[in-house]
Amino acid sequence: MSLASLLERAASGGRLSFDEGVRLYREADIHELGAAAHARRMQVYPDDVVTYVIDTTINYTNVCNVHCTFCAFFRPEKHGEGYTMSHDEVLSRVKFAADQGATQIMIQGGVNPELRLPWFEELFARVRREYPDVDLHSLSVSEVVGLSTVEQLPVREILVRLKDAGMKSLPGAGAEILVERVRKRISARKVKPHEWIGVMREAQKLGMPTTATMMFGSIETDEERVEHLDVIRNLQDEMGGFTAFIPWYYVPWKTPLRGKEASGLEYLRVLAVSRLYLDNVPHLQASWLTPGLKIGQVALYYGCDDMGGTILEEQVVHDAGSTNVATRKDIEEIIIKAGFKPVIRDTYWNLRDDVALATA
Repeated sequence: MSLASLLERAASGGRLSFDEGVRLYREADIHELGAAAHARRMQVYPDDVVTYVIDTTINYTNVCNVHCTFCAFFRPEKHGEGYTMSHDEVLSRVKFAADQGATQIMIQGGVNPELRLPWFEELFARVRREYPDVDLHSLSVSEVVGLSTVEQLPVREILVRLKDAGMKSLPGAGAEILVERVRKRISARKVKPHEWIGVMREAQKLGMPTTATMMFGSIETDEERVEHLDVIRNLQDEMGGFTAFIPWYYVPWKTPLRGKEASGLEYLRVLAVSRLYLDNVPHLQASWLTPGLKIGQVALYYGCDDMGGTILEEQVVHDAGSTNVATRKDIEEIIIKAGFKPVIRDTYWNLRDDVALATA
């Protein structure tokens, strides 16, 4: 099949095989690839709406026993620069975000073995009680597995207790590239691909919406990027619990792994292939935090229908060397200037007509 025919089929919703995905990633013209992804996006969402969520990321501890080579944020146990916030400190940051209109709170940190399950249950219960209008879209698969290990309890029981305490959905953080060769090279102590899949499966069985992510640009090959997409697509076929896919590229400047930052064109290529390959994942998010708002704006023509969050606070990517920040007004102006209408959503993609736009 010619590339043109392959792009036309994918743009209309036809499923790509693994080999076809690799071929498009390697051989398709970037503009034609983007046009196909945008056509598919407009077929699924024919209006001119681009969503975003008012949110924050509270990195409550940098103490971590996983020691990923791509991370500049973590500190090993007993390190002099290690910190863990108190519940009151976390709640003060939740209050700040809620006062700015945030509906989504992401509480994430290192895998700190000193923090036991009751610590999180008490924290999440306080957030739910004191700020009932915000949703806890929190922790990562690594943190969940870490709790399972330290408590010697099944992952399902950890998730049940966290859900009962107030954690409503699970982010896709910790996936990186779901290929064992890559994990061994960049994060040997981190959860294995099948463990990440297992935690996501259990969360979705419990009715918790989840997102899927991909951190690309470290040492993976083109085929391994598509293999990652294939893992996500297969689990979505089975469970249907992913609300969105969020690829972002590795920021190397202050990390032990170092390396070369991905280009804007590479980011757009990943987005476009993701939209076409993940025919069963509803939303594709432009993660502007690493490439910046201008590339995030272009991403709206490469398959993305969502601009992610305002990220009122974040430390992990910042510590790796990213300096990108944005206000609600910035995000809305970027969407409007791209020719779309900004609409605020919540974690579950319910549109929030009750929240005024910052540009109003």
